Amino acid sequence: MEIVTIQLTTPKTMKLLRELEELNLLKVIKPEKNAIAELSDKYAGKLALDIANDLQDHIAKSREEWENNI
Repeated sequence: MEIVTIQLTTPKTMKLLRELEELNLLKVIKPEKNAIAELSDKYAGKLALDIANDLQDHIAKSREEWENNI
């Protein structure tokens, strides 16, 4: 057996899948709600690399300034 992931494009699609399941042609498996993706995986590639590097530099400088003022 092969497991594939599909994206439903209309509400009628789920009804059709349920009918196919009743005919024992496939089995609908809902994803686990407890499966939480790591934040690094979830947001990887969301910012352009140059912007991400600038942001990291800004954060580092802000932390240095915070430590210097104490």
